[in-house]
Amino acid sequence: MGFWRKIAGLAVRNLDEADCPTCPPGLPGEDPAFTTAVTALGAKLAKVDGRAQASEYEAFAEVFQPEEGSLGNVRRLYQLARQTTRGFESYARRLAKRYRHCPQLLEDVLDGLFFVATSDGAVTADELIYLERVSQLFGHSPLTFRRLKATHLGLEKEDPYVVLGVAHDAPDADVRTAWKAQLSEAHPDRARARGLPTEFVEVAEAKAAAINAAFDTVMRERRALALQGAA
Repeated sequence: MGFWRKIAGLAVRNLDEADCPTCPPGLPGEDPAFTTAVTALGAKLAKVDGRAQASEYEAFAEVFQPEEGSLGNVRRLYQLARQTTRGFESYARRLAKRYRHCPQLLEDVLDGLFFVATSDGAVTADELIYLERVSQLFGHSPLTFRRLKATHLGLEKEDPYVVLGVAHDAPDADVRTAWKAQLSEAHPDRARARGLPTEFVEVAEAKAAAINAAFDTVMRERRALALQGAA
């Protein structure tokens, strides 16, 4: 399914004029401001690594699939916007304000931008900084950004969810159960009880500390997200 049709489906389900008085009427794909902002964000992302390649425009067109009638205008805007990365924050803020009551749509936009970033086979540190900043301006939580990053780039070993061995969307109860199980296995007292050398005990202590830190990070992020949602 093309991106424009996908977000149109989201709009039908999630955008209601009574609930979203700031959103323009109609579907996002029919909104020139939406098309302009998404195109500019994709183009400026392609410029971040210093080499705006043709493959990146092809990836952009593949995932965002502009309507046939607007393809020429989208390409011209893309070519113009990719001359510099300056101004991307303005486009992200504009999009976030216009569709702030449809967070899933904004998440889909970021998902598409990740696809563009990976199209040339490598995602640079600067591209990740760009994507994370867009995510922040969209109002996404750090957990949302980490989940999307993991979807496209794989999990990092220092990710607290990887340390605990649970999925990013695991219920709190499952996170707590995994934490207790991991901590029980890694507890330094087990190493001492087996009469292992001091070095092994120190390794167990470091592992237990990492497990506790991972659990604390996950629960702190979830509490912050819950507070943000209640605000």
